[in-house]
Amino acid sequence: VEMVSGCLTKYRLPPETLELEVTESVLMRQTGRVLEALNGLRRHGVYLAVDDFGTGYSSLAYLRQLPVHRLKIDYSFVRDIGRDANDEVIARAIIVLGRSLGMDVVAEGVEREEQADFLRRENCHVAQGYLFAYPQAADEVSATWNKPA
Repeated sequence: VEMVSGCLTKYRLPPETLELEVTESVLMRQTGRVLEALNGLRRHGVYLAVDDFGTGYSSLAYLRQLPVHRLKIDYSFVRDIGRDANDEVIARAIIVLGRSLGMDVVAEGVEREEQADFLRRENCHVAQGYLFAYPQAADEVSATWNKPA
């Protein structure tokens, strides 16, 4: 928490512009210590996400205590949307769970329109993956975003 706070100050970065992701497996390993750190980061205004959600052994009682803003549905549940009803059920459940707890939900690894359409219908309003863009170097992103309209 101190390191992040120091960096925010040093680089004059507004804390709400920083999002830190913690994997579900890390959250489950050292629950007390992790919860303390996440609460400290949240008090500083840092945006927090649980990455790879659904791949670990989350306790729902613990999940509701986490001071996180966002759940990220692991790619392993998104990959076969449109081909595997079980993955659709799991993705739908994570979306409902996250939104019911007041969290944003992000689907990772969206590669096909069929997946994006399903996620939109299920009210998952944020997605990332090759359907939208491939990884790019910072200068390429900057050039794309700074082009005149």
